[in-house]
Amino acid sequence: MTTTALSARDRMLAAQRAARTIGLLSDDRKSAALRAIADAIEAASADIVAANAEDLARGEAGGLSAALLDRLRLDEARVAALAAAVRDVAELPDPVGRVLDRRTVAGGVELTKVSVPFGVVGSIYEARPNVTVDIAALALRSGNAVVLRGGTAAEKTNAALVSAMRAALAAEGIDPEGIQTVDEFGREGARELMQARGIVDVLVPRGSAQLIETVVTESSVPVIETGAGVVHIVLDASAPLEWSRDIVVNAKVQRPSVCNAVETVLVHRAAADRLIGPVVAALQERGVTVHGDADVAARADGILPATDEDWATEYLGLDLAMRVVDDLDEALEHIRTYSTHHTESIITDDDASAERFLAEVDSAVVMANASTRFTDGAEFGFGAEVGISTQKLHARGPMGLPELTSSKWLARGAGQVRA
Repeated sequence: MTTTALSARDRMLAAQRAARTIGLLSDDRKSAALRAIADAIEAASADIVAANAEDLARGEAGGLSAALLDRLRLDEARVAALAAAVRDVAELPDPVGRVLDRRTVAGGVELTKVSVPFGVVGSIYEARPNVTVDIAALALRSGNAVVLRGGTAAEKTNAALVSAMRAALAAEGIDPEGIQTVDEFGREGARELMQARGIVDVLVPRGSAQLIETVVTESSVPVIETGAGVVHIVLDASAPLEWSRDIVVNAKVQRPSVCNAVETVLVHRAAADRLIGPVVAALQERGVTVHGDADVAARADGILPATDEDWATEYLGLDLAMRVVDDLDEALEHIRTYSTHHTESIITDDDASAERFLAEVDSAVVMANASTRFTDGAEFGFGAEVGISTQKLHARGPMGLPELTSSKWLARGAGQVRA
């Protein structure tokens, strides 16, 4: 089932109408709808992969970066993983109707604060077909309709995914207008989505720093800001070599094109002679190019000179910046200067250093002795994620179902009037 020939605004209005009924669906019906969506995605796997092959060929011809091509690519295994993630979301507790507060006020009026859907959730993103499924699934599980703008690079793939999901909703007797895409309207569709205040209740951008900045500055719709990932790992004076090597390699290499991959490693001077050589060698064995300061270059071969630009760069590939710092104070100052407030980790055997790092670093996720790759909705037990918020409002860090709900107060009286 494809969307009808409606304007972008008409599609958003259709989503708003659908949200009224989707928001009233029972827990069981929402779960059943998501299981049907997972089945439909699996059944359409061949069509989805074929559509994705068209997008990949166009992206390669157009010079799309290796990082974006990796995010864009869907094969049968990745399609199956998308369906599995939807099934995981179906099994999560319903976030709607949770009692958040309860009290009785003067005169005997009973107040209950409960969680409710936003209504219509919009998302603007690029070359990430997994986001098409993740956000749609999370929106529906939390009782919301969704409007998607997934970018030209993934247009064919997103169309195939949206078609499968809308057909599944229709088969379950749920208004398929609850899943909309404005991809075919290009940048004008994105602009209309950003200006749909009063129709779209919240907008979540995912992608490059430039895309996110554009949405934040140009949108009249309230935005939950996700951020770029200039992610840091600090190797403290007491950092064990094995932990340092394994964690840094995992954080850089396991999937370098994602926002929780490490981009800068800061090495305490007291550990530099002990750690830099083995850690750099392990990275280089996995194809990583290390951009280092003079202290790093003095302790390892094959180092490219690092510039100030490197410290602020989200490489999204097999490059990494490395610097020696005199102490933890200097490491913290470097992070304050260059961090995008996404994820930072320290490797240390010193509990005091670990606790100081956890307390003082102002990022959405702060870790001790763990890979930054754990900053992920699925790893946090959310089933999937809307994105990783780097703002400081109600949503921060990996966003799951609760972050797609608002709240309202219910007042139950028996004829009371205010004195």
